[in-house]
Amino acid sequence: MSTLNIAIVQADLHWQNASKNREQFATAIENLEGPTDLVVLPEMFTTGFSMDAPALAEPMDGETVMWMKETAAKRNTAICGSVIISEGTDFFNRFICVEQNGSVSTYDKRHLFRLADEQNHYSQGTAIKTLQLKGFRICPLICYDLRFPVWSRNRNSYDLLIYVANWPSRRHNAWATLMRARAIENLSFLAGVNRIGRDGNDLPYIGGSAIIDYLGNDLADLGDRSGTATVTLDLEELRQFRNRFAFDKDADNFTLEI
Repeated sequence: MSTLNIAIVQADLHWQNASKNREQFATAIENLEGPTDLVVLPEMFTTGFSMDAPALAEPMDGETVMWMKETAAKRNTAICGSVIISEGTDFFNRFICVEQNGSVSTYDKRHLFRLADEQNHYSQGTAIKTLQLKGFRICPLICYDLRFPVWSRNRNSYDLLIYVANWPSRRHNAWATLMRARAIENLSFLAGVNRIGRDGNDLPYIGGSAIIDYLGNDLADLGDRSGTATVTLDLEELRQFRNRFAFDKDADNFTLEI
């Protein structure tokens, strides 16, 4: 039987202060109880949702990815979240997953948030990705991607959707509603990790990080508080549901143009 112990971590991010954010997440990960296979951190978890990419970006061999590798090996768990990454003259809002053995998987945010002018500071991702962990096929996505169901449409390609976010409180109902819709329509487990507090632009965040099953039921919900939650996901349970309720067999066929 394939199971995945997934932990989500919700926190108030220190604005543009990578070392303090790494420190607080190191403490949260160290204090997780029981075995953990995957820890999910928020979008831009070292900086908050900043457009100052030239000052804040790190290379893939920089301090944050090295910290992720060291922490994953020490805690014996994969760790993921998004980080501002530089490659040449380009900057990316990049989802990074580091496994215990040091292997790294990435996904670059496709839908750049126009209301914050993100498209003029970061380069757009061009491909949806999946990664494998303990038999689970995982699709990583970032914040604004949540509003675009075609991009996340499951064609029997994943078992777990992950959204990492800095989703402001004024649109919190959309965050909560769309997460559950994406889980239901894609017959998938879903983990969504947001932040709390206020950022450097004085935008408030009230969290709502949650782990949701394929029926849209909450398996964990952190509400508006800082903290962690760990849930065991059962892949065989998901497969049995998909076999019994094969809604995907009636899905519309389409071609996605990138």
